[in-house]
Amino acid sequence: MQKDEKKVLIKLSGGALSDGTEKYTEKVLNETAKKIKNIQDKGYELALVVGGGNLFRGRELSGTLSIRRPTADYIGMLATVQNALVLRDYFESQGLVVRVISAISMPQICEPYLPQRVRRHLAKGRVVIFAGGLGNPFFTTDSAAAQRALELNCGLLVMAKDGVDGVYTADPDTDPRAEKIDEITASEVLEKNLKVADASAISLARDNDLPIKVLSMEDLDKFDDPSVGTNLKAV
Repeated sequence: MQKDEKKVLIKLSGGALSDGTEKYTEKVLNETAKKIKNIQDKGYELALVVGGGNLFRGRELSGTLSIRRPTADYIGMLATVQNALVLRDYFESQGLVVRVISAISMPQICEPYLPQRVRRHLAKGRVVIFAGGLGNPFFTTDSAAAQRALELNCGLLVMAKDGVDGVYTADPDTDPRAEKIDEITASEVLEKNLKVADASAISLARDNDLPIKVLSMEDLDKFDDPSVGTNLKAV
């Protein structure tokens, strides 16, 4: 099936919602809402997968206090639900229409994941925010983003990063020789072990011909500019 170029899924890290000191700030939320509105105004159908790193990271608890990895991962999924609900209310205060879809059943506050219903939301101009990851432990929100993008037949997966504007040959924070890469294939990312996203997400995108754009939060609404960020081709 040919992918829908006007349907885009954006992966937002939880850390991108924070300024480093506060879990949420009005400035960050306002700027994010404006960028989402700008993207919609270009005619795109837009879904988001949000992480929970500003609130909780499962790996930080796994193995401590006798907490097993699956339990820690489920707690992390709940953090993504919190972030999704915050984004929904803030976005709606800025005039966007939003639906939160959770992979974990909690009907009082989120809709269940039903692909056909999500497609109707998108067709009606609603922003869909996916929470709860894939609803299973051992899978990251990167993997959830790739999976949902494929299920919805999105033309592009956008990974918005906090503090980095693309893919580099090394960590630019620690290696002054690191160079930004304008274009790369998924196979090269895996072969070179570049820290773009979870390896399983990259593999899923490669195996299903899903292109990825990696950019900074500041450039989020410029994802359709080929000169911005890093273009990651499936092959």
